[in-house]
Amino acid sequence: MPALVCSAQNCVYNNAMYCGKGDIKVGGGEAKVCQDTCCASFQERRRESAKSSVGSPSSEIDIKCEAVSCRYNDSCACHADHVDIAGAAACSCDETECVTFDDAKTDGENQ
Repeated sequence: MPALVCSAQNCVYNNAMYCGKGDIKVGGGEAKVCQDTCCASFQERRRESAKSSVGSPSSEIDIKCEAVSCRYNDSCACHADHVDIAGAAACSCDETECVTFDDAKTDGENQ
């Protein structure tokens, strides 16, 4: 399982930069750059709830991934060693992104 660090502090699952959901889904089936991806599992934390009430936070998590062109995607599962989800001020999943995304198709062009 990948090690996950998440900066989406407004997500109900986020607890000290770790996820308490147990598994997440990265969206972005047509993604060519990380900005085209998102954490589809993001749910905005309600103001009444200061802390996550969901599961225990973990640094390792199962990640399903729709970004089929990502070099780490193998049969819709993420196989990166480490994954960063960005979106410090996110209020919706569209304001998050998988910073680890790497378009396998452009890798050879960059060398």
